[in-house]
Amino acid sequence: MTQPVQIRRAPGSPPTLPAVGLECLPLLAAALTAAERGWPVIPLHPGSKRPAGHAERACLRTGRCADGHRTPEERATTDPDLIHAAWAHRPYNVGIATGPAGLLVIDLDPVKVEEPKGAPDGATSLQALCERAAQVLPDTYRVRTARGEHLYFTAPAGVRLKCSVDRLGPHIDTRAWGGYVVAPGSTTPDGAYEVAHDAPVADLPGWLAALLTEQDRPAPVPVRVHDGTRAARVALERECAVIAAATDGGRNNTVHRSACKVARFVAWGDLPRDVAEQAIQGAGEATGLPPAECRTTIRSAMDWVIAHATPREAT
Repeated sequence: MTQPVQIRRAPGSPPTLPAVGLECLPLLAAALTAAERGWPVIPLHPGSKRPAGHAERACLRTGRCADGHRTPEERATTDPDLIHAAWAHRPYNVGIATGPAGLLVIDLDPVKVEEPKGAPDGATSLQALCERAAQVLPDTYRVRTARGEHLYFTAPAGVRLKCSVDRLGPHIDTRAWGGYVVAPGSTTPDGAYEVAHDAPVADLPGWLAALLTEQDRPAPVPVRVHDGTRAARVALERECAVIAAATDGGRNNTVHRSACKVARFVAWGDLPRDVAEQAIQGAGEATGLPPAECRTTIRSAMDWVIAHATPREAT
């Protein structure tokens, strides 16, 4: 059986702290290291990315939730006593509440198995974004994740940035208010989280902050298609409406899915490809997607579906 280890704080602090199991020590140290940076932490289930604690639907409205359910972000803390108490008996992974920490973390993910060959991963998408903007990212603190990389930036003052999914490009997510990241020192079945570059955290570049700031979107113009069969025209108009209603976080994925659906009609000869691409391009740009990114996504979807389309008789 693992013997507990007693950790004591500096002179002048309470003399007794919870006994900590040996398996918990590295994760306790990771939590305290993040807290010392001023980054509030939350416990995540051991070996997992899921926050520990109860969900809102199971909240008994007692203790810290007496005045209402407290989300993981609201429970995040830099208090060493609370951190010792949480990590004393279970090897919780460590989560950093990015909003309260004043951070904006760019999360670069790999390509999913089911995606078309040649689809860009997060690192490639970010490089392309920088090239289009003629910008270079500053040197900053980086964490190697189980599947990609986290780039830490200090969020701009006076702007409450939210989390986003694919807003900056395919497989580029951001974590800010309303989210958290897994801290280095944690481990999941996919692998470990480790500091890749221990540099000072840089300020988020203004051009990136501008791309992530909520903007009013012009009202979408309904698409009316005159070429192709009736079924193909209806499908294209419907998918353009789906794209126009997409949320900021899922715009690129929505364009890809809709283009794949319409591409079947192109493959069957029911709809001219240029007509389909122009209509979807217009719908995608109306949501705020960059034209080049939208065009690349549409062409990738069209090329793959046309090359692999099932004959009409088999559908």
